[in-house]
Amino acid sequence: MRAMALALALAGLPGALALAETVDLTVAGGNADLTKALRAASPTLAAQRDGTVDPLDLFAAARSEYAGLLAALYARGHYSAVISVTLDGREAADIPPLDAPGTVNAIRITVDPGPVFAFSRADIGPLAPGTALPKGYAVGKVAETGVIRDAAAAAVTGWRSVGNAKAAVGSQDLSANHDTAALSAAIRMDPGPKLRFGRFSVSGQDRMREDRIRAIAGFPEGEVFDPALLARSADRLRRAGVFRSVTLTEADTPGPGGTLDIDTQLIEELPRRYGYGGQIASSDGLDLSAYWMHRNLFGGAERLRVEGTATNIGSTDSGTDYNLGVTLDRPATFTPDTLLGLGLQVEHIDDIDQQIDLAQVGVLATQFWSSRLTLSAGLQYRYQQVTDNTGLYQYNELALPLGAILDERDNKFDPQRGWFLNAGVTPFFGFDDTESGAKVTLDARAYRGFGQERPVVLAGRIQAGSILGSSLVATPRDYLFYSGGGGTVRGQPYQSLGALVLGPDTLTGGTEFLAASVEVRAMVTDTIGVVGFYDAGYVGAGSETNYTTDDWQAGAGLGLRYATGFGPIRFDIAAPVGGDTGDGVQFYVGIGQAF
Repeated sequence: MRAMALALALAGLPGALALAETVDLTVAGGNADLTKALRAASPTLAAQRDGTVDPLDLFAAARSEYAGLLAALYARGHYSAVISVTLDGREAADIPPLDAPGTVNAIRITVDPGPVFAFSRADIGPLAPGTALPKGYAVGKVAETGVIRDAAAAAVTGWRSVGNAKAAVGSQDLSANHDTAALSAAIRMDPGPKLRFGRFSVSGQDRMREDRIRAIAGFPEGEVFDPALLARSADRLRRAGVFRSVTLTEADTPGPGGTLDIDTQLIEELPRRYGYGGQIASSDGLDLSAYWMHRNLFGGAERLRVEGTATNIGSTDSGTDYNLGVTLDRPATFTPDTLLGLGLQVEHIDDIDQQIDLAQVGVLATQFWSSRLTLSAGLQYRYQQVTDNTGLYQYNELALPLGAILDERDNKFDPQRGWFLNAGVTPFFGFDDTESGAKVTLDARAYRGFGQERPVVLAGRIQAGSILGSSLVATPRDYLFYSGGGGTVRGQPYQSLGALVLGPDTLTGGTEFLAASVEVRAMVTDTIGVVGFYDAGYVGAGSETNYTTDDWQAGAGLGLRYATGFGPIRFDIAAPVGGDTGDGVQFYVGIGQAF
């Protein structure tokens, strides 16, 4: 209570009140970018923003002003700057620490940055083959300290990438010529010996068996040191989903025979986890999902997951769909990068003109080829029963789903640049009245951002699909394609565009599908964004008789985004602008960008 009363009393002092208005930083030359950088680096301005009023704290901030501003000036190539910091007219550097002022009413900071220095010499070596130095580290370029650090870091990285794990800067010679505004830089590297991976020790695990940890990590013991291989072992352990923390530490000194031991510290997650989610759209209704998971069932990172969904609850255009699935995944099966999964799924789909009851069981192998590329292959047995206005249909098939995902986005939840590709082909072999064929799908996305502080992002998406080799009637119904709704064409009712092959009153999916979306995303503030979008979709039935000529639709609208730590919250409003499958305004609420 006394401390609080003292703080309130200090806040009421006239000097403290005046301080908020009299801290001033002036930069000669009027360079706006440099001024902004210096204001960001100023300890005194930071103290003002934090509401500091204690004179001793302000005095300490003013004394540290010289070093803070010099670091920012050196980072931009200014090596002959003159800095003055006065407290009520007295230079802060001339005030003895034991004679700190009892009150502070005004702080004046003036900076004469002087000329920009350029490199007169930019040497570094020896370098490992293939080392890529920053382009700014060259004679005639601006002599920024950050560029010098980047050059040294690149040289260390180059040596480490060829096995010299303990490479370091051996010596450096930096000298500034103030008469010519030039900086001479010479860095000598100490590559150290080439090393091999040595002993791989593990600690911190609880339920997880050590043999499975080693199998998952795939540690390259005995191979030439490579930081990329070390990072890949760490990524494999994190990908297993068992550990909250994975830390791989290199030994300080090499071991016998030119080896380098690696110590792995692990902290396990709680074994069980559950989650739930939902989203709502005006015509599609409410979608709910939930799951329960055991992430380490037998002590080898075996993951058991039970999940269920209920979608289109309250939809104006269809009934409610249900899905229940059980999967058991085991990482590091066959190779450290192979995930093997067993799955069982039952589903009920209540579309506008048909009801589908589906059951399937299968096995799926997923190969994490790299951090960007994932491949998959599986084997499934599937059975479904379909009821519509024309009767009862049964489909039996054996399917071999094959897929590839290539993800080059800079952020999975809110990308600003890069691209994403998801391609799949599923050959299926039908029994009885089910024909054989293949389902082919493609989902391609691209992003281009402009600006840094509040970027504008252009985002585009193309979806395509086709059924090859089998007729529409003899193809399992859930393989067929629809358009309309939040995942394809916003502004159009959910699955409102399909095919009428079985008659004018029975809508099914089509055998051909194409959809395109484009968005313009702009941040208005640090947390609020706006979006404008246009979607279009096409569904065809191939050579089948089609009772409708309306085989395309389009929608457009506007949206708001609220940025959070786990991705933006999305609110979109859209209306039909093409085709005659919809009427009125639709809205969509969810987490994450639409694509």
